Parts: sequence; structure tokens; C-alpha cells
Amino acid sequence: MGSKAPPPTDKGGIRPSRGSEDRIHAETLWQCDFLSKPMWTARGLVDVYLLVFLHLGTRRVWISPSTVQPDSAWVSLQARNFLMVSEDMGLAPEYLMRDNDAKFSGQFDDVFKTSGVQIKRTVPMSPNLRAHVERFIQTLKFECLSKFVIVAEKHLDYICRVWSRHYNEERPHSAREHLPPDFTAPPEEVTSIRVNDIVCTSKLSGVIHSYSRRAA
Repeated sequence: MGSKAPPPTDKGGIRPSRGSEDRIHAETLWQCDFLSKPMWTARGLVDVYLLVFLHLGTRRVWISPSTVQPDSAWVSLQARNFLMVSEDMGLAPEYLMRDNDAKFSGQFDDVFKTSGVQIKRTVPMSPNLRAHVERFIQTLKFECLSKFVIVAEKHLDYICRVWSRHYNEERPHSAREHLPPDFTAPPEEVTSIRVNDIVCTSKLSGVIHSYSRRAA
């Protein structure tokens, strides 16, 4: 009997299975995808686009500023911005996983290739290969953006900026032992706490609630 052939890959992409490659490279692998939201204008509804980047190892996210024209120049600019931001985070990518959306131009890929980042394109109709960034986008839409009528790009940018800060700094994640992405170690253990010491902070008109212990 002959040996089995390996699973097929897309051209320059990855195998269509939930294999170990993403886990092996979790600390240097980012996933990205587009997010769109309708915006009311004097001409009616138009779609506004943002780019979402998620670091697989920490689950940290970065959301680009929005635009109604996601052309090659815009996506390339966001690629350069992301590389600077990820460098500041200490999470510079070695791999970037994206789908085959036509808005990802060759110029977008060139920005990463010039910086030594390998582009990993998923096979068509396989969103589970980018399950983490897909899940984040669905959570952002359902828990936050669905509560707002967007009337300006700056309006959407502000909402996403507040949400991403909450997600990175305050929201617990089961994959990280219920710590937010920005936490590198568990907080000091508390054996008892009074109700009056619990502080609830609301943001975005009550869409976000976070809880903390009052400082001694």
C-alpha cells in the first residue's frame, strides 16, 4: 500500500483543517478580516469598513480607523499602521492569516512581505480557519454595534476604540484562564470583599459594564 498524500493546500495558503500550525505559531500569528457597518448619510445608507487584527496567543485586538472606500491605498496604510502598533505591543507578527477577499490587494501583502511577514491565505469558504477573529467580529457586532445607529466615521471609530480597549484590558477570556489579553499574570488573590468595595463602571451609554475593587 502506498503512503497517503498530504491534505491539499491553497496556493500560498494553509491546509483546510483545524491542525496544529496555528497553535505552534500562536505567539507570532495574527488573523485579520474586514468588518462592515451601515452608516446613515444624506444620501442614505452606505457601508463603512474597518480592518480587525487579532493576535492568536494573547487574543489582543487592534481595529483600524474606518472608511467608506477600502481601496488598495487605504488597506496598505492600515497594514503599515498595524505593523507599528504590533511592534509597540511587543507582538510583532511573523505570520498573518487572511481570507481571499478582493479588498486585500497585492499592495497590502507587499507591506507585510517587505517586513518579513508571511501571508497565510485560507482556502475559500473556510471561516473556521480564522475562527478567533471571526468570533471577535460577531461579538462586537452583536454586543455593541447592533445597539447604535452610526452617523459618521468618527462616531464608529470612537465606539470601536472604546470597545477594543475594554476587550483588551477588562474582558476575561476562558482561553487565558479568564484573564484579559493585556494581563500577563493573575491579579492578587482576595479572600473576602465587601459589596461596597465593588465599583461598576459603565461605558458607551451602558453597553459596557466592568467591575473592579475599590482601592484601599
